[in-house]
Amino acid sequence: MALKHYTLDFKLCMAVDPASTVPDLLSIFHEQEMTETVHETNGKGYLGTFVGKNSWLVILRVHSHGLVTVDLQCYEEDDIAQVDNLLNALETKLKVILNGNIKRIKRLPALIRGAEVDRYWPTSDGRLVEYDMDQLVHEEDSAFQNIKILHSQQYGNVIILKDDYNLAECDLPYTQAIMGSGRENYTGKEVLILGGGDGGILFELVKQKPKMVIIVYIDQKVIDASRKYMRGACGNIYDNQEVDCYQIIIGDCVPALKKYVQEGKTFDYVINELTAIPSSREPKEDSIWEFLRLTLNMSIKVLRPSGKYLTQANLLTKSLSLYEEELGKLPCPVEFSKEVACVPSYLEQWVFYSVWKK
Repeated sequence: MALKHYTLDFKLCMAVDPASTVPDLLSIFHEQEMTETVHETNGKGYLGTFVGKNSWLVILRVHSHGLVTVDLQCYEEDDIAQVDNLLNALETKLKVILNGNIKRIKRLPALIRGAEVDRYWPTSDGRLVEYDMDQLVHEEDSAFQNIKILHSQQYGNVIILKDDYNLAECDLPYTQAIMGSGRENYTGKEVLILGGGDGGILFELVKQKPKMVIIVYIDQKVIDASRKYMRGACGNIYDNQEVDCYQIIIGDCVPALKKYVQEGKTFDYVINELTAIPSSREPKEDSIWEFLRLTLNMSIKVLRPSGKYLTQANLLTKSLSLYEEELGKLPCPVEFSKEVACVPSYLEQWVFYSVWKK
């Protein structure tokens, strides 16, 4: 059983006196056999809750700064026509009461809370997006993370790791952008992929006939789940984990990079899909920056002189300058370019970097 949460907002030109607003609304609640409870607001307007015999809850707030809000909570199985009738009656009455003082009316579709399939996922900058998720395809916990695969009617299956939205089967533009959008020639080249457990990059790379691709990923269960449920992104690439042109190493990328540095092993390309660039220098981001610096430094060390380091960044924000500062601190001088791509299921512009030695 899920909860539906409806909202109705009236943005006013100027504040109103609750005493002239609320009484005319009470008859609407009484018709629904709802009981009013008035709460103390310390002079900041009116706050009343109305509870009905059908367990509906309405919160009516007349804010002291010129905003009237109505929140209605009911169960998903309740009579939606009856809910609409109540909201329509409140909206109609408020239009009359507030006539000439209304700047904007906003009524949003209902939020569905506590449903079996979670439809709401934040963007990288904290905005909330509602997806058309209709099925939990797969869920399990590995030693490293919670793994969810949900089905979207628009985007196909979507993989979500540690409640972080990762990739949908339709997100080929993401994979193409992190690979250089067709500007790079991988034929006969040696490539190291850090991360990329969904298999999308490996699947697209192998089509270009590289000499060898090594993918280092920490979680076998993500690979197994992708093989079964994300074939729109990874195709059949995980049906065999080691063939002539690619090798999958299950493990932490840091020891693997250290080993390659010590051995003098180099690559034509390093593609880093481990984590997005942090959006700030706040202390909570310190561990991510530390990890990013470590993997960036070692990746540059295992690049051949003509090689390239390719990575995702984040959405198009001022935080990109923080990453470019890190590029300027590398032990050898580098140049870089960046590309903005629209990733279908992200619903935001995403930035990708190409870095090479001068």
